[in-house]
Amino acid sequence: MKLSIIGFGHMGSAIISGGLSSGVLAADDVTVWDKLPAAAEKARSLGVKVSKSCAESLNNAEVIIIAVKPADLETLAEEISGSIPKNAVIASICAGKHLDTLSRLFGADKKIVRIMPNTPALVGEGMSGICGNSKVSDDDFAKILELFRSFGRAELLPEELFDCVTAVSGSGPAYVYQFIIALINYAQSRGMTYEQAKTFAAQTVLGSAKMVLCSSEQPEQLLKNLCTPNGTTIEAIKVLDERGFSSIISDAASACEARSFDLGK
Repeated sequence: MKLSIIGFGHMGSAIISGGLSSGVLAADDVTVWDKLPAAAEKARSLGVKVSKSCAESLNNAEVIIIAVKPADLETLAEEISGSIPKNAVIASICAGKHLDTLSRLFGADKKIVRIMPNTPALVGEGMSGICGNSKVSDDDFAKILELFRSFGRAELLPEELFDCVTAVSGSGPAYVYQFIIALINYAQSRGMTYEQAKTFAAQTVLGSAKMVLCSSEQPEQLLKNLCTPNGTTIEAIKVLDERGFSSIISDAASACEARSFDLGK
């Protein structure tokens, strides 16, 4: 596909790197524009084309990824709306910007997709939620899904679930980091070096997540399998249950979802 990406920060770089390494994208078919010289130079290092102007970068694009800061979106729309190819798909990863907002800015006749990726895309393990307006065809969605699955997983969801997506996968890595930090701190208090503690904690989370995704058993059963009566693990789980661990996570996600909803107004 011929793709243009406006904004080449961490997420933009992850999208292009994933697409190139998987073969979904060819370097000659990718055009990048970013106002920062360092970002443009990073794009050049990947072998893709770097445009001199934002509007010029859209020439012949089949998919246009908008990867700028949400505060810059309106100014960008004013600059490029007249240069967007008729049948191009506009795919925004701007947090909190709804489809109706994007349609107002870029045109109600445009094919518009909204995407919520997350930062593990930087290591090829992203999770992206995707939705689009009525102009987007099944073939268009297939192209977007193929690209975003090149650096992790991606699923189509109705837009009304996007605040939930923000709470679960968008901000979810932060909850996991805090859990890992707590394990690291405990391990260090018992005599491990920081590097040892980080490796043991992070690999445990990585392996446990892979078990959830790859096992034929549900997470509830995987948990039960570890909780041998009178064993060590069940003593830890008792403390987590007594302290309301599940409720804390639920309350945190709920607060995140509420904030996402407020920002989207």
